[in-house]
Amino acid sequence: MPTVSNFPTADDAGSVISSAPSEHLAGQTAARDADASPLVRIRSLLPGLARAEQRVAKVVLEDPAAVARRSITEVALAANTSETTVTRFCKAVGVGGYPQLRIALAADTARTEARTSRNLGGEIGPGDDLASVIGKVSFADARAVEETADQLDVASLQSVIDLVAEAGRVDVYGVGASAFVAADLQQKLHRIGRVSFSWSDTHIMLTSAAVLKPGDVAIGVSHTGATTDTVEALRVAREHGAVTVAVTNFPRSPITEVADHVLTTAARETTFRSGATASRIAQLTVIDCLFIGVAQRHMEESVSALDATRDAVGSHRLGVRPDGRRRPRETGK
Repeated sequence: MPTVSNFPTADDAGSVISSAPSEHLAGQTAARDADASPLVRIRSLLPGLARAEQRVAKVVLEDPAAVARRSITEVALAANTSETTVTRFCKAVGVGGYPQLRIALAADTARTEARTSRNLGGEIGPGDDLASVIGKVSFADARAVEETADQLDVASLQSVIDLVAEAGRVDVYGVGASAFVAADLQQKLHRIGRVSFSWSDTHIMLTSAAVLKPGDVAIGVSHTGATTDTVEALRVAREHGAVTVAVTNFPRSPITEVADHVLTTAARETTFRSGATASRIAQLTVIDCLFIGVAQRHMEESVSALDATRDAVGSHRLGVRPDGRRRPRETGK
């Protein structure tokens, strides 16, 4: 089974670059699991639930604060199902039973109210003015990053960092909006001297995967985890001995079946945002933390490479400061 994971927030450089997961990292993971929103997990597991369990999930997601106050019988009636199904749903999403679900929802509601006094929502209607649109988009993007961070497994991402840091080659696959995320990771890794390629064309992805070998890493980026092109590329890479990593919003999606490690995001797509905006922000958050972890493993080499690449493109920038004033001419170099 793949290891479901995400990214760390380190207090110092050493906490990210340790050679193996420690008890400290395990403690961080446990703390994150305790603080993570149950709604994030329910949304990520929703596609894989049985139909009756999905009805229960929708009742919970529509008004979690109300469910925290309801009895199991009331929730079963609202979902047009049985109390047994509600209990089965609770076990499927990892909360044990209905009493534990109510406690988790009550705690999550309290945290949400403490974080913000406004409820911008995510649905954008035809009557919304531009100020409302800006508020809803920025709120949704910020929440995607925050919830992604809350549900991440530090020790598992550490394993991926270790693999990428020592890989002979890293190939990154993604199509559509995920292709931009894949290209971003490739560009970052390339700038610190890591051999890396990104591919979005199906045929090239497959031929790339076919020449990978043990010691290489293949990373597939897919919000839904059901993009055939990316799933197939990871499968071929794995067959040829490469370690495979998936970045997806759904830990039970098809891509996880061909991944040795899974990095999960927590993005909600709403009006005009299907698979292309909030999900991309969440994916980039994971990618940035992965990149920084790898750079820390090779700190001196990374800093030297970044300096060299910055100098290489320096002559292609206008000789002005960000405030518009002209920079002094450099001499003697």
